[in-house]
Amino acid sequence: MIHASHPDIIARLKRAHGHLASVIQMIEVGRPCVDLAQQLHAVEKAISNAKRELIQDHIDHCLEDVAGQNGRGTKAALAEFKTLTKYL
Repeated sequence: MIHASHPDIIARLKRAHGHLASVIQMIEVGRPCVDLAQQLHAVEKAISNAKRELIQDHIDHCLEDVAGQNGRGTKAALAEFKTLTKYL
């Protein structure tokens, strides 16, 4: 299922991909470790932000929709929410 937030998440992941490619190149040419750590931090932040946005979007749309169906699906939504918390 495609959500409105997915294009933004894709953009974040592409930025992370670009940062990661940059880090690999920097290692290959022998750049200083401080520069490498800074770029790796940028990769982590981009991936973390993408993950957070994806999970929040899922909670806001998918789980609320299921839970709001007159109580039907509430158990399933709760179980899915518990699974999601493992990735926070």
